[in-house]
Amino acid sequence: MNTLVFDIETVPDVEFGRRLYGLDGLADAQVAKAMFTLRRQHTGNDFLPPEQQRVVAISCALRSGDAFKVWSLGELASTEGEIIQRFFEGIEKFSPNLISWNGSGFDLPVLTYRALLAGAQAPRFWEMGDGDDAFRYNNYLNRYHWRHTDLMDVLSGFHHRNRVSLASMACLLGFPGKLGFDGAQVWDAWQAGDLAGIRRYCETDVLNTWLIYLRFQHLRGQLGAEQHREELARVRACLSSSTEPHFAEFLRAWPGGAP
Repeated sequence: MNTLVFDIETVPDVEFGRRLYGLDGLADAQVAKAMFTLRRQHTGNDFLPPEQQRVVAISCALRSGDAFKVWSLGELASTEGEIIQRFFEGIEKFSPNLISWNGSGFDLPVLTYRALLAGAQAPRFWEMGDGDDAFRYNNYLNRYHWRHTDLMDVLSGFHHRNRVSLASMACLLGFPGKLGFDGAQVWDAWQAGDLAGIRRYCETDVLNTWLIYLRFQHLRGQLGAEQHREELARVRACLSSSTEPHFAEFLRAWPGGAP
């Protein structure tokens, strides 16, 4: 079975903000500031709702056969629509089990809204058994099915009061966590033209998510102790063979991570 961990990074959709709030003539930074301010006035925080988010990075970790790899979809010059279509094409082709942290609460609703905007297609993702009986009782959309495991939701017992952040859970389990970069810095990095840095950050998030998932699989008896050690070694080998500096940093920050 193919298993795909995914995470997205977003910035304010300033074009939508201009239309929604009548902000023609303002620069992107001013529009975003207005969007944040209006959101804070209504909710007490400035985290924008999903329809106001623009996807700038989708990173994945794929466990398939004997292989494990981590990468970001598309190229630096790829459009939002292109990377979203690539994500859903991967689901179409491989029907992987999806793993996320808050994917049901954020990533997948954002991807759905932006796929609608881009004119993308995602028939396999939306399969609920009408065309494939295997999806009738195990599909991507049902909160309690295993074809998509939102670790934050599952580990909290499906109760919002028990939810923790990815950074906190990674810290609890001794994993590297955010490595000095977090989601609050993505907009500033985007304005500075540092999409490569955003993608690297997103890739470390999927690594943390995968390591937490492996521990969860061990908890529920799906991985024995030796299998769990083998999977961790597979991750270390993948990172060690890469020339990417953020993977080397991840290894250094992971106790016992460097071979």
